Order: sequence, then structure tokens, then C-alpha cells
Amino acid sequence: MATAKWAGVFPAVTTKFKENEDLDFAEMERHFAFQIDGGVHALLTCGSLGEASTLSFDEKLAVARTALDVAGGRVPVLVNVSETRTLDACRFAARAHEMGVQGLMVMPSVLYAADAREAKDNLRTIAQAAQLPIMVYNNPVSYKVDLLPDDFRDLADCEWIVAIKESSDNVRRITDLRNAVGERYQLFMGVDDLSFEGLAVGADGLLAGLVVAFPKETVALYTLMKSGRWAEALKLYQWFMPLLHLDVSNKLVQNLKLVETLAGVGNEFVRRPRQPLQGAERERVTKIVQQALATRPDVSRLF
Repeated sequence: MATAKWAGVFPAVTTKFKENEDLDFAEMERHFAFQIDGGVHALLTCGSLGEASTLSFDEKLAVARTALDVAGGRVPVLVNVSETRTLDACRFAARAHEMGVQGLMVMPSVLYAADAREAKDNLRTIAQAAQLPIMVYNNPVSYKVDLLPDDFRDLADCEWIVAIKESSDNVRRITDLRNAVGERYQLFMGVDDLSFEGLAVGADGLLAGLVVAFPKETVALYTLMKSGRWAEALKLYQWFMPLLHLDVSNKLVQNLKLVETLAGVGNEFVRRPRQPLQGAERERVTKIVQQALATRPDVSRLF
């Protein structure tokens, strides 16, 4: 029986590589610890930002294992399920369960835009195989599959589905979901530059990107919003917004790995076909990060 009740800031952590594209486990250990020390409430490995499409089945499990070792039970560890075939997704979910992860985030198959009937059946099948709490990743902008509030009403009898990462780029969806399904699911805003708005209308948490470089600031925004300290939260959000826009991009991985590098908490190594930013793109991101670091607010009072 699923009993998870997730809330807070869940970073979609980056996967660390060496220059030769091998996994860099030591760097991941440092980075996962940095996130937990920054106050995040969980770790989500091998998502889109974690370059899941470039990782093998066993590599994704190895990354999740590293996160579990670092977390040591302090925060739950979720692993993203993004296999293109339902049978492979079920195998992966079962292996992740055996390894000890506390939950899954399930994406649609990115090579085929399923209709609602197919997508819901896929979720039920994976949930039954996993026997773990599941967050559904709803991102019609990127993956062309959109589950509507009525679809989540239909899925409410699937006990393992406990949360939704809502990335439709339509903040009204949070209220529509709440009206349709009440408190049946925990709702997470999955679009960084809608964080304030999502929390303001009742989201339970953030499945965030820029948190990988700025965990304390992200947790501070969440804490202020949940405490009803709107004016303080808005001021922090306004500082954060140029950075948050970098998450909403086809090159979010390169953007955020450059942000990590400039903030001194990561490197730019990616797996091809991705390559680090160059030229005007690099200059634009660098300028945004330098400005943010020069005007970085002090949120230490909240920790």
C-alpha cells in the first residue's frame, strides 16, 4: 500500500561525467551531499536534466544507488523511469524497488506520443510492476502527452500513483487538478519560472532544476511561500527569475551545468550529442549567472 506523502523541494539532479563521458561517482557523491546539506526534501535521479536518454539501464540504477548511499535515509530517493517500451520500464521499476529507492517518477515514452488511454494503461502497468509510490511526469510541451484533470480522476483508484509533476506550462492546471481530484495527489510544479505562482495556488512542492546550483535559495522560496511570507518570497523570486528562465530551454542541461560550474558546484561535462555552450549562448548565460551571484540574497536566517 502506497503511503508516501511528498512535499517540498525535489531537485532533478544532474548526472556527473568525467571528460571522457564515463560516470563520475565521486562528483555525484559530492553533489548529492551538497543538495541535502542545502535543505532539499528528496533527490530525483536520472530525469531529463539528468540526461536519462544517454544512460544505459544499469547506469541509471548505479546513479540511483549512489544517491541512496549518500542520502542514508535522510531524504527519500526517487529515480525517473523513461524506458521507451513498457516491458522495459516494468523491469527497470522492479529493479529499482529491489535496490531500495523510495519512489519513482514516470515519464511517457518519449519516442511515441501515446493517447490518454494508452498513457493511463502504461502508468497502471508500471505501477503494478513497481509496487512503489509514483509521481507522474505530465509534460505535454516536451513529450506531447497530456493527461488532463479528468484523466487523473480516472487514475485515482491506482493506489501507487501518489503525486503529479505538472509541467504543462499552464499554472491554471494546478487549480483545475485540485478541483477535480481534491487532495488525492500531491501536486508539484515542474516549471522553474512558475514556482511562485504554482505554490501560491496550492502546489505541495517543486520538482526543480536551478536548485542544482542554488539549493538554499530554492528551499528558502518554498519555505517563505508555505509560511505566507509573500512579500519576502516575491523579492527572492524576482532575483531568481533570470536564472529560472534557463530551465525552460531545449538546452537546459548545458545551461544548468554551466550555472553549476560558474557557481563552483559542478562541471560542464555532458554526453554527446550535447556539447557545452559556446559563443553568444555561453556569454548570455554567463552574464545572467554573474549578475545573480553579484546580487545574491542572504537566506541564511531561514536555515
